[in-house]
Amino acid sequence: MIGTVRIRLIGMGVAAATVLSLSACATGPDQPETIAEEFAAALDAGDVSGAAALTTDPVAAESAIDALFAGLGHDDPTVSVAGTGDGDTFDLDVTWTFGEGRDWSYRTTGSATEDPEADAWRIRWDPTVLSPELAGGASLEYLTTVGAPPTIFDRAGRPLMGEQVVTVVNLDATADPAAVAPVLATVVPTITAESLAEQVAAAAGGAAGVITLREEDLAPIEDRLAALPGVTLVPQTRLLTTERDLASPVWSGLAELWQEGQDASAGWVIRRVAADGTTSQVAGEAGPEAPDLTSTIDLDLQRRAEEVLAGFDTPAVIVGIEPSTGAIRTMAQNDAADAEGPIAATGLYPPGSTFKVVTTAAALDAGLAEPDTVLPCPGIASIGSRTIPNDENFDLGPVPLHTAFAFSCNTTMGQLALDLPPDALRATAERFGLGIDYVTPGLVTVTGDVPVADTDAARVEAAIGQGQVTASPFGMALVAAAVANGRTPVPTIVEGQPATADRDAEPMPENVLAALREMMRETVIDGTAGTLRDIPDLAGKTGTAEYGDNTGAHGWFIGSQDNLAFAVFVSGADGSAPAVEAAGRWLRG
Repeated sequence: MIGTVRIRLIGMGVAAATVLSLSACATGPDQPETIAEEFAAALDAGDVSGAAALTTDPVAAESAIDALFAGLGHDDPTVSVAGTGDGDTFDLDVTWTFGEGRDWSYRTTGSATEDPEADAWRIRWDPTVLSPELAGGASLEYLTTVGAPPTIFDRAGRPLMGEQVVTVVNLDATADPAAVAPVLATVVPTITAESLAEQVAAAAGGAAGVITLREEDLAPIEDRLAALPGVTLVPQTRLLTTERDLASPVWSGLAELWQEGQDASAGWVIRRVAADGTTSQVAGEAGPEAPDLTSTIDLDLQRRAEEVLAGFDTPAVIVGIEPSTGAIRTMAQNDAADAEGPIAATGLYPPGSTFKVVTTAAALDAGLAEPDTVLPCPGIASIGSRTIPNDENFDLGPVPLHTAFAFSCNTTMGQLALDLPPDALRATAERFGLGIDYVTPGLVTVTGDVPVADTDAARVEAAIGQGQVTASPFGMALVAAAVANGRTPVPTIVEGQPATADRDAEPMPENVLAALREMMRETVIDGTAGTLRDIPDLAGKTGTAEYGDNTGAHGWFIGSQDNLAFAVFVSGADGSAPAVEAAGRWLRG
């Protein structure tokens, strides 16, 4: 019996231990702290369904959390339990970060309750547990704000570019191109029913934006357009030139700089939208004011250049630079050039005889000749392995170098280049800015490329701006500015924001530059640019540059007058005369 009782006592002890263990599990962790921590962790992780499942109304909670994340633009708040209070309540600290310096922090209060059926605790659902601002059916949204748009001025403070309202004319599949075309053609004569039909077809059933109109263009036809079936007018704001005729892709760099200022001026706001649609600001701050930009462009010179170039059917460009400062005064293109992009700044073409400025400088610097050195200028010459002619085979015979320059003797220049080292023309070109890469705020540019001429044929061709030598109108304007100034100026198109160069090159000796100035003056007075001799103090160099299979030629004229250096380029001109004429009309005003 003693053994039996002992066994019973042992059994009762085990049972008692088991009861104690179960009782401890039923008590569980401290509440509501634990459920609050789980809820905070789920929100912190962006786990919408996980957080909602911890509430007494998972469906409503999931919808509300989704809406909050969508309205505020992301699902990554920082959420932690700040503490618990009486009556199963708890506080949450919440921080939303919308970017550097854009933090919104607040404290919210919730409560928890025990769910006997689930034998678990739940967050008593109320949208204010996410934010106190969600009371009464309200919602929250994050918005960025933009300050007043800046203006881009010319050098004299006249508006060059600014934000304007434009209207996009959209056509859907139900629109009748034959009815719309005559209305739009009053603004853009090239628009036809066929061209509109092609745009509508390309939209594949969607809306086709067929044209964008400025306010002054829209006003006379707005009512007629709005009355046509399938036509929708959509207003937008865009940065535009203040004068339509000045619109050009060359201003893309200025537009990017303007946009950087706008982006930097952005502010932010958390907005509460009440159930009745009324709004109020909860948090946020305005950004700094975007500064206006003052460009170096001279509107008078720019307008005159645009008027001169408008008469050309082929791409034509005028670039004007102030030699003493590098300030860009003119960057003009005609419509044909605009269709090809910002070729004034980035288009690369053989520079033809304008490159003889570089060739002559290299020869003078190397001591191969002086300005008065008499050199042969035959109509055609075999130089090394290359045979080259002068224009229409003109033959001057033996003449001083300055005369050969003024009349653009190919044969003279080819022979001089043959006696130069392979890298001489490249190195000399860099001393005039040609081949240097500039990073200019507000302007994207390419100056040109002068490869090392390893063969005699390459040196002869390079000497007259042909072969592998290329230059942009901007690059050749820099060459003219370097001659006038004594060294290559630092390009600038926005006041106070000069360019930086990828490398430095020593300027040419002053005696070489002085000789070039005299030769370029002689070119105008007695040489190939003689039609401009009436323009005081003008110095220049003409250029005809063959391209393709020598079936066509571009026209060039570079030069300087007073404190203005420039390059004029006319594509497919078959000679320098059109460029010379354009320069004259521009400079004479």
